[in-house]
Amino acid sequence: MSKKVIVGMSGGVDSAVVAFLLKDAGYDVSCVLMKNWDDDDDEFYCSSEQDYTDALQVCDALDLPFHSVNFSKEYREKVFSHFLTEYQSGRTPNPDILCNKEIKFKFFLNYSIDLGAAKIATGHYAQIKKIKNKYHLFKGIDSTKDQSYFLYLLGQKELSKSIFPLGELTKTKVRKIAKQQGFSNFAKKDSTGICFIGERDFKKFLQHYLPAKPGKTITNDGEIVGEHNGLMYYTLGQRKGIGVGGGHGKTDEPWYVVGKNINKNELVIGQGHDHQELYSKTLKAGQLHWIADSPSNFPFRCSAKIRYRQKDQQCEISSIINEIATVTFNEKQFAPTPGQSVVLYDNDLCLGGGIIT
Repeated sequence: MSKKVIVGMSGGVDSAVVAFLLKDAGYDVSCVLMKNWDDDDDEFYCSSEQDYTDALQVCDALDLPFHSVNFSKEYREKVFSHFLTEYQSGRTPNPDILCNKEIKFKFFLNYSIDLGAAKIATGHYAQIKKIKNKYHLFKGIDSTKDQSYFLYLLGQKELSKSIFPLGELTKTKVRKIAKQQGFSNFAKKDSTGICFIGERDFKKFLQHYLPAKPGKTITNDGEIVGEHNGLMYYTLGQRKGIGVGGGHGKTDEPWYVVGKNINKNELVIGQGHDHQELYSKTLKAGQLHWIADSPSNFPFRCSAKIRYRQKDQQCEISSIINEIATVTFNEKQFAPTPGQSVVLYDNDLCLGGGIIT
C-alpha cells in the first residue's frame, strides 16, 4: 500500500507537527496549504500571507514539497452560501462543521487522491480507530483541545482515508515538539473565528452580505424595550450587544436573548441567567448523520454536546420519526440553539449527530 500522505497545512503549529511526525514515521509526505477565502481586507490578507510564510518555513526545514491550492469557489458555494441562508432565516449555523465535511474531507481529500496520495492528514485533535472492519471517531486525549465535535459529519470513506497524528498528544506536547524542531510558529496562537475567514468584527462582516432589517426588541411579557438591528445578528443565550440594561427590569440582572419571532421580526429577551425560557431538557434534531452504525433500539442512552467545549451531558434518544430525533437530557440545557449541532457520544466514541431544529 502507498505511504504517500498529503498534509493539509494551515501555517499553524498543529499541522507543522503533523508533517514532522509523519515524515519521522517514514511516510512519503507532501504539504498543501488551502486558500478558501478571497478577500481584499488588508488585515485578512496579511494574516493569510503570514500563514503561507509559516507553512513554507516548516516545509523548508523538513525538506518537504509544498504548494497551495485555491478552493475559494467551492467554499463560497458549499459553505458560505449555506452560512448566509441560515443566518437570514434566524438560525445560528456552525460553518466549521460544514467546512470540514465539504472542503477538507471532500474537495481536499479528492484533490489529494488525484495527486496519488493514499491518505490525507490534518492537525485535528481526534482519533480514528478501525474496529471490526468499520472506522470509528474517538475524542482526542487532550480534553481541552478535542475536536471530534467538529468532525461528526465524517463517514467511513473520509475516516478510512485520513490520519490524525495529534489525537494521542496534548497541545503542550505539540508546542514542545515544534520548538525542538526549530519551527518559527511554535508559540503561534490558535486561530479562532469563522473557518477560513478568520477573526473579524462579526456583525460588520455579516452586514456586508446581508441587509440589516431593524425591528422591535420585546420582553417575554410583550413589553417593547428597544430596537434590534436585525435578527441575524443575535443568537439564543446572547447577553452582550442587546442594548438593554438591567435597569429596564425589576432587578439589575442582565438581559438575554430567549427567542426570535421571525414572522414579526421581533427579538425576545428575558432577564437573568436562570430565566426559564433559556433552558430546556428536550430538543429535536434533523439532518442526522451516523459515523458507523445507526441506532436500532429505542430508547437508547448516550451523552451529547450542544456546543463545543461543553462537558458531556447525559441524555436519551427516545425516537427518530421522519428523520427527526428527540433528545431528552437528564439536566436542563442552557440555550439549545436552532442551526447548531448536537453531537452524540458513547464515552469517548463519537456516534454522530444532527442539526438542532
